[in-house]
Amino acid sequence: MKEHRYWVYIMTSSSLSAMYIGVTNDLGRRVTEHRLGKGSEFVKQYRVTKLVYAEEFEQIEEATAREKQLKGWKRIRKNELVRAANPEWKELMPTMDHAP
Repeated sequence: MKEHRYWVYIMTSSSLSAMYIGVTNDLGRRVTEHRLGKGSEFVKQYRVTKLVYAEEFEQIEEATAREKQLKGWKRIRKNELVRAANPEWKELMPTMDHAP
């Protein structure tokens, strides 16, 4: 049986002023798409290309529920979540090894 993995992720602009939350079944591909300006007008407009947070799930329903939950949070709480997992807001996927 094929194992499925789903990701809820947070990306920011290089200045950390804009933040995007999404869900995908292929994190590498999706991050690459964002970096190439594909798939989201918001990401393209605000140059949101830095992956700073990701959570893995086995069920798509769990991932989409978590995405919805995070999107409902105020920015300060989202910042705290990222800071707890990634205190320096480092790029979590420095290479573009998953071309679309």
